[in-house]
Amino acid sequence: MARPGPTNSLADIEGLTIGRAEDRKALTGVTLIVPERRAICGVDIRGGGPGTRETDALAAENLVDAIDALVLAGGSVYGLAAADGAAAAMGAEGRGFALIDMPGVPRSPVVPAAILYDLANGGDKAWGERPPYAELGRQAYRARQRGVALGNAGAGIGALAGALKGGQGSASIVTGDGFTVAALACVNCWGSTTMPGQRAFWAHAFEIGDEFGGVRPDQDVTFDAEDWSGAKFNPQPRANTTIACVATDADLTPAEAKRVAQMASAGLARAIRPVFAPFDGDVVFALATAARATPDPRPLSIARIGALAADCLARAVARGVYAAESVGAHKSWREG
Repeated sequence: MARPGPTNSLADIEGLTIGRAEDRKALTGVTLIVPERRAICGVDIRGGGPGTRETDALAAENLVDAIDALVLAGGSVYGLAAADGAAAAMGAEGRGFALIDMPGVPRSPVVPAAILYDLANGGDKAWGERPPYAELGRQAYRARQRGVALGNAGAGIGALAGALKGGQGSASIVTGDGFTVAALACVNCWGSTTMPGQRAFWAHAFEIGDEFGGVRPDQDVTFDAEDWSGAKFNPQPRANTTIACVATDADLTPAEAKRVAQMASAGLARAIRPVFAPFDGDVVFALATAARATPDPRPLSIARIGALAADCLARAVARGVYAAESVGAHKSWREG
């Protein structure tokens, strides 16, 4: 029977380390995912207002077939600089892509990134010409470990999930035949993660144990199809977004990783309503560390991994909101 891994987080994937850094005065932060060896990566972009870096490089037909790290950051367009800091730190260690090794020519770390909008969350963003994100990227690289902090952490520290305080969430599952699939999400969505007029999460059907409170909806619950209570009602371009990474220890091709990312995006639809709006920047990456051989028939294995990734992502979204703590006027699920 499938069960969560030892930490019930992305850290359960063999070969991955996770770093984070926060600027608590600015109420923003960075989450960095670093494979021990360069890893296959795919991406699925569903939101109407995304902010990304190097996602075009992940297309199966392009030259680069693996990445060195993955950045999820707050800060809107400023946050993309976190990948610069991480890439600089990795390049200094000789990590990165090189078509041909040449003396004196540095390697080029491949560090895709996605950002969420947390500029209007009440933190002090008066940084002038020196936004903190490149340094936060370096700090996150130095702080990487086999563990994931939930709630007000990393890129989720300043996130707002609809009318509630958002945050960073993660979840994992280990299959009966030993494969691990996991997800990490930084939840800053326009839509609501809870059902109208209730504390139950939309993702409640996928909860394992009481990992996000064990609250179930009232029996025979019904609601108006246009009842969006719990969502944000003052959307602005790029003012929202859930950015996420799903991962597996299977060995996937770039095209297979793309399919897993596409399937995993269904997890956002199970956990957030509405989702993929014109003013959301929702992005899901899929990583494969290749610690285990993918069994034949491969298409069936990819379908299994993608389905489990979607379930894990739905759980990660709910866990991020469940673990978040109130900040100023932004009330948490526990206090809301």
